[in-house]
Amino acid sequence: MVGSSVTSNVVAGVVLAVLVIAAVYLLFVGLRARREAAAALAENARLTALLAAAPAQTAVVRADGRMDVPPRLADWLGLPASARYLADLSRGDEGLDAADAAALTGDIMAAQKAGRPFVRAVRPQGSGRALIVQGQRAPEAVGAPGGVMLWAFDASESEGEIARLTEAVAEARGAFEALTGLIEAAPLPMWYRGPDLRLAMVNTAYVAAVEASDGEDVVRRGVELVEGAGVGGPLQGAAVARDAKRPQVHQVPATIRGDRRMLQVHDVPLPTGGVAGFAVDIEELEQARSGMKRFAEAQRGMLDRLSAGVAQFGSDRGLVFCNQPFRRMFAMRTEWLADRPEFERVLERMREANRLPEVRDFPAWKAERRDWFVAPDGATEENWHLPGGTHLRVVAQTLPDGGLLLIFEDRTEQVQIASARDTLLRVRTATFDNLFEALGVFAADGRLQLWNNKLRAIWGFEEEFLAGHPRVDAFADAVAPKLATPNRAALIPELVRSATVERQQRGGRVALADGRHFEFAAVPLPDGNALFTMLDISDSRRAEQALRDRNEALEAADRVKTAFVANMSYELRTPLTSISGFAEMLGEGYAGTLTKEAHAYVEAILESVARLSLLIDEVLDLTQNEGEAVEMGDVDLAATARGAATEIAPLAKRKGLEFVIEVARSTGRVRGDARRLRQVVEHLLRHAVSGTGEGGRVLLHADGTATAARIVVSDDGAGMSEEAVAHAFDKFAGAGADGGERVLELGLPLARQFVEAHGGTIELVSEPGQGTLLTVTLPRR
Repeated sequence: MVGSSVTSNVVAGVVLAVLVIAAVYLLFVGLRARREAAAALAENARLTALLAAAPAQTAVVRADGRMDVPPRLADWLGLPASARYLADLSRGDEGLDAADAAALTGDIMAAQKAGRPFVRAVRPQGSGRALIVQGQRAPEAVGAPGGVMLWAFDASESEGEIARLTEAVAEARGAFEALTGLIEAAPLPMWYRGPDLRLAMVNTAYVAAVEASDGEDVVRRGVELVEGAGVGGPLQGAAVARDAKRPQVHQVPATIRGDRRMLQVHDVPLPTGGVAGFAVDIEELEQARSGMKRFAEAQRGMLDRLSAGVAQFGSDRGLVFCNQPFRRMFAMRTEWLADRPEFERVLERMREANRLPEVRDFPAWKAERRDWFVAPDGATEENWHLPGGTHLRVVAQTLPDGGLLLIFEDRTEQVQIASARDTLLRVRTATFDNLFEALGVFAADGRLQLWNNKLRAIWGFEEEFLAGHPRVDAFADAVAPKLATPNRAALIPELVRSATVERQQRGGRVALADGRHFEFAAVPLPDGNALFTMLDISDSRRAEQALRDRNEALEAADRVKTAFVANMSYELRTPLTSISGFAEMLGEGYAGTLTKEAHAYVEAILESVARLSLLIDEVLDLTQNEGEAVEMGDVDLAATARGAATEIAPLAKRKGLEFVIEVARSTGRVRGDARRLRQVVEHLLRHAVSGTGEGGRVLLHADGTATAARIVVSDDGAGMSEEAVAHAFDKFAGAGADGGERVLELGLPLARQFVEAHGGTIELVSEPGQGTLLTVTLPRR
């Protein structure tokens, strides 16, 4: 019993221990399950919260058409809370549009049958919301066999953005197509290079420029538009543009369709790393620019030759150009002008040179001139009166580029001429009215234009008649009754027509009925008019008659004087011949032997007789040979000159003179009277010998040219005074070598008379104390 009791106790203890262990294990398992349940609940709550906050909502459509739709998705779809089946997707005005509901239902059924996923965009009725529904067969874990899991996204904002982006893409595509069309239609070559600077695209103009078949061929072969591709070639500008991220422009020559052209190449970096480029043909521009440069240089060269000063200012109001007259006019130094001074500085420099008008407020005056650059009329003209009497006409012309062109014309001479002209007109009017002559100016049409008071007074015309500018015919009719012979009035129109039409001067004389006499003439004027003049010659006619009578009396007296002198000369020859003969007989000893003193007296008598005979011959020559023609023949002028020198040599020797003879071979021969030409040389030598003191020098020089011969006689005597030189060739009024008046000096008048008879000239040059020079020029023929 005891054993059984112990066994029972052991068994009970074991069972109890097992129960305790089992309870502990169950407690442990329960606590772990509780912890896992709590974690599952927390995870479920977290997942539920995530699903509620997710941008996509999930729904499950079971195989029997039942839907598990969360409230948020039901709200998006516009479904009522009682909607539980696919048929509930569209109820009247609730839920989806019928077409969208049918399409979505079809997609779900296809997914259930074929397991094909889908995406469908739907819109709830009466709402602007757009939903994107993605569907696929539901996983087994969902617990909906044969069901479909739906994910709905609210794409309202995305749809708007998509629409906007679609529109933007369409616009961009249109712009790209338009730009592509523009690039293709562009007349200038255009291209695009990739980041490696190799050609990726070219337009039609590029293809035509390089004479390729198409753009693909150009890109494939890498045909460059500009020669010398590589370093220093067209790739250099593209590389700089790509690396510097700045557009580059450079000019290079190229051969386009066989013609050498100058291109301006533009390389523009793109954000993609590539470089776009285009080339502008500037060959014509370069030629035009070169032509403009040559034109500007030619224009500036021409402006330098103008008398007017020209200065050009640029749009920045700096001096661009000025010509030489401007620099001289305003005393501008070249080195100062090289700095392109501004307009105001130029005005200040003009003021410093005293070449501006005197003004009180120079700053205000200068500010007014600055307005020339913006003058609305384009051109401004002023007249500057400078100190010293200079008058400048200033023209300021605005230029299209905003600059200014100034022209300075020195009109001082024109102003002076105009002033002188006004003065001359006043003087002419005053002169006309105060002239002793009567004056009238007739125009080319025969009308009287100008007249003086003398013309009106002579004919007694009224001022109204002359103010009507009568024609010359009417004028002649008005003066006819006042003439002694009225028909002589017809001569006035003839003279005026001759002066205006034939441009010939004619004149005549007319007598008035009151006994006055007038000399008139019509003179052609440079302007085509005729000047008609009338001069009262009544007194001069009387004086002329008196002078004519006196002249006739004087001529008669001169003839009587000449005859008397000739007769006296002939009468004097007889006693002179007797005196000479008896003196020679005495000298020969016919009356007995003479003493030495008596011989001296006889020689003195003979010398005086010779001198008196020579004087008588000269007087006879003067009185008998005036107007007498010389006997012309061939004369050896050199021999004639030497013969005359031989005749005068003893006289020079007796006075102790140095007598020099120079006869050149060029003297030659002339046409003339040998005797008279010898007398000319003798008279010149006698004059030189007589005017030279003892120990002096007399020179006879003869030479000639092909057209004339020359004889020169000079001495170093006392010379002649200015008055003596003036009358040296007058008959019976010669002057001695000492300047004193001689009793009778006929050698030089006779020499001139003979020289002029041969068609030659004679000149005398002398000064007191400087000797005398006589030059005779004779023509060969």
